[in-house]
Amino acid sequence: MLFDTHAHLDSPNFDGDRDEVIARAREAGVGLIVNIGFNRETIPTTIALAEQHDFIYAAVGWHPVDSIDMKPGDLEWIEQLASHPKVVAIGEIGLDYHWDTSPKEVQHHVFREQIRLAKKVGKPIIIHNRDAHEDIVKILKEENASEVGGIMHCFSGSWETAKLCLDMNFYISFGGPVTFKNARVPKEVLAKVPLDRLLIETDCPYLAPHPYRGKRNESAYVALVAEAAAEITGKSVGEISRITAENGRKCFGLL
Repeated sequence: MLFDTHAHLDSPNFDGDRDEVIARAREAGVGLIVNIGFNRETIPTTIALAEQHDFIYAAVGWHPVDSIDMKPGDLEWIEQLASHPKVVAIGEIGLDYHWDTSPKEVQHHVFREQIRLAKKVGKPIIIHNRDAHEDIVKILKEENASEVGGIMHCFSGSWETAKLCLDMNFYISFGGPVTFKNARVPKEVLAKVPLDRLLIETDCPYLAPHPYRGKRNESAYVALVAEAAAEITGKSVGEISRITAENGRKCFGLL
């Protein structure tokens, strides 16, 4: 069984063929998916999708790019949804210094508030990190995020950063970019991550793996990420699929 630990199947990119995309994932051996609701628009559609499919679960949080749009009451809304039987994590949350849409100080405040919320409700966190490695690690340490741990989603940092995150009770997750021929650093990092801390994902419809790079991604393609991870680690695809699925179940409390 494959576990796609990070997907956006509620995206408008799938409005024309969502059922077919989900069916293809099942045919490819995907047994579990966590779909991510990350703002006012996608949280309700993520919950609805999880309610429609037994094997799809939900994460709810506020994306750093949308931090500036967070209104009074939104954090309380997320807290209420955290008790939903299909909600397994708070996320994706974090920092994004690539897109200049929310001031850093606003991102930091919203990030910290959601870490504190995750600790309050006892859910792991899913971390979005773009060009913000140092500040991400600093805030996770200061907020004692190791109490809940979680996932470094679509990890793109160095092994040094990965080690710091592993020490704070985080899993390291890899997506399509690790299949790219020029992805030297992600491949090197994946090779060093302890197998009991390794996860795979698609982030669909974004970041499609080779040979679909630049096209719409979908959950079925997590099989290609598993193949790349197997090649890098010297394990069989079956072993990697089993190990990463077990890790995902453990992380999200789906044992």
